[in-house]
Amino acid sequence: MNSSKEKLITAIRSAADSILKGENYQWGHMGSCNCGHLAQQLTEKSKEEIHRYAMEKHGDWAEQVLDFCPTSGMSMDWLISELTSYGLTTRDLIDLERLTNEEVLKKAGVTHLEKNKKEDVVLYMETWASCLEIV
Repeated sequence: MNSSKEKLITAIRSAADSILKGENYQWGHMGSCNCGHLAQQLTEKSKEEIHRYAMEKHGDWAEQVLDFCPTSGMSMDWLISELTSYGLTTRDLIDLERLTNEEVLKKAGVTHLEKNKKEDVVLYMETWASCLEIV
C-alpha cells in the first residue's frame, strides 16, 4: 500500500474517531461536516479556516466539488486539490458528504444513512476505510 493511501485511510479513521469522541460535528458547517472533518485531518487546517475557504464560493461540499477548478486560485479549490492528492476523487468527496457510495453502504449492511447523524457518518467512514484497505 502506498503512503498516500495509508495516510488517507488513517485520516478517515481519525476523522471518524474524532466525531465519535465528541468533536464538534455539524453537517451545515463546512469545516465541521463530513468532508470538513476529513479535510482537517489531511490538511491540518482548522475547521474555521476550512469554513472560511468554503464561504468564498457557493454551495455545500458536493456542489463546490462539482465546480472544482484546480487552477482557479480560490482557497476551496486549493483545498480540494490537496484532498485529491491523497487519491480521493471528486466523486469520493461527494459520496462522503452525502454518504452515498453504494459499495460502502453494502459493506455496512445498510441501504441509506443520514448525512447529519453522527453515528451514521462514523459508520460510513469506518466502513469506507475498511473498503480502501482491501483494494
